Amino acid sequence: MSVFSVLLWTAFFSFLPISELRGAIPFAVANGIPWYWAYPFAAFLNALVAPVCWLFLSTLHKLFYGASPEKGIRWYKKFFDRFVERAREKLKSGVEKWGWLGIAIFVAIPLPMTGAWTGTLGAWVLGFSKRWTLAAVILGVVIAGAIVTVVTLLAVQGITTLNIFIKEI
Repeated sequence: MSVFSVLLWTAFFSFLPISELRGAIPFAVANGIPWYWAYPFAAFLNALVAPVCWLFLSTLHKLFYGASPEKGIRWYKKFFDRFVERAREKLKSGVEKWGWLGIAIFVAIPLPMTGAWTGTLGAWVLGFSKRWTLAAVILGVVIAGAIVTVVTLLAVQGITTLNIFIKEI
């Protein structure tokens, strides 16, 4: 696989809600990209999730969801409402206690459904400003990227105890 295609797949995985950094960094390292390039590359792209998600929520979401119950796309409403309720449940207690730092901590934990996508959606649902959401998501992504990078490097050394933080692709 060429370096360009590895970087392209790494970008795709870092932006994909199911894998984010847990998939992107190990993939890049496993395919020959040094960790000191993989980490900032994947973290930068994963941090871009916040403005992209916020842009979607402020434009296309309104169109898809519709202004009244009979308008909008039915399957989208059902999916979105279920996703929002899960995000709200996961974030509410931490955010009530810690504020925007609660969002950052939530994003920083590299487990399924705790990344930049869910953090941004939760911040939007809970009424955070764009500025504080972006700051929280960037901080969380930097921390999550560091955790995933360390775990990936440990796994390369044969220490697999913490592999829960890595998404197998």
